[in-house]
Amino acid sequence: MVDGNEAQGNSARGSAQFLNGKLMVVAFEGWNDAGEAATGAVRMVKDQLDLVSIAEIDSEDYFDYQFNRPTSEFDDDGQRILIWPTAEIFGPANEQLGGALAGSDSGSDPAGSSSSVDSGEAGTAGEAGTPGVPASPSNIFLLLGTEPSRGWKTFTSEVLNVAVDAGISGIVFLGAMLADVPHTRPISVSSSSENQAVRSELEIERSTYEGPVGILSVLADAAEQAGIPTVTLWAAVPHYVHNAPSPKATLALIEKLEGLISVDVPRGDLVEEAEAWETGINTLAGEDDEMASYIQQLEQARDTVDSPEASGEAIAQEFERYLRKRDGGTPPATGGSEPWRP
Repeated sequence: MVDGNEAQGNSARGSAQFLNGKLMVVAFEGWNDAGEAATGAVRMVKDQLDLVSIAEIDSEDYFDYQFNRPTSEFDDDGQRILIWPTAEIFGPANEQLGGALAGSDSGSDPAGSSSSVDSGEAGTAGEAGTPGVPASPSNIFLLLGTEPSRGWKTFTSEVLNVAVDAGISGIVFLGAMLADVPHTRPISVSSSSENQAVRSELEIERSTYEGPVGILSVLADAAEQAGIPTVTLWAAVPHYVHNAPSPKATLALIEKLEGLISVDVPRGDLVEEAEAWETGINTLAGEDDEMASYIQQLEQARDTVDSPEASGEAIAQEFERYLRKRDGGTPPATGGSEPWRP
């Protein structure tokens, strides 16, 4: 069991080496993955690194197949196969786990998350890595999958068991959300952490969000309680193009992620795809005056926020004016002088 004081101590030790130890990068399809940007970024990292599957979550326990249906495909030999929704952890080819893999009867606590990780295991995770040595491909792990439909506490416990066995010292969560942002401007990627030492080390802030959460937040909370510090990166995807993949948002997450994991990810065709994505939306907007007007309002709001002379008060007032124009009424509260963050 990890009590409050032990978890804080382990978390502080781990955060001092956040960029130096073993890092796991996590993304899930579904609610946390607008424009398939987060999973697209992790797949690009996976394609770049020589990683193999070290654990796979048993899909039967966590997925509603009427909501996340299996798909039928042909393999390289022309045989029809079924692909089931799942979550899979990838690591270096020579990685050996000391304990049972996820999906097996590992004795995890079915009622909770980090309670199944004792203080010794949490300390091992927090102290992994060599101080002063940058993260390398051999120190990068990935968790990629579909957001589970049920059993989130047990699912979280299984994932953390694997993370502790692998000596993971920090976790980077990638997400993408629909937002009132224009597609013609750079995609905003916000960085946050619940770990005070990590916030100081990386000069990032704590998220002020309150409301419904996805599996990323559940895993992050359990990891912090177990002494594994976390960072979350969220890309803001224009909500008016939510039905299509967003290579521009994937590119923005890749660029932000590279600074954390010290791995250069070749862009391949992603830059051209991002340009084509933007051009295609421009074409659609050119044929729809209402859409073009709306995008122009988003651009004005974004440019006001980004202008060097903008104060928090000016940003809030400008955003209120934008909301009045859009909604034709009184805008929701912006929290006084708190700057609006796109």
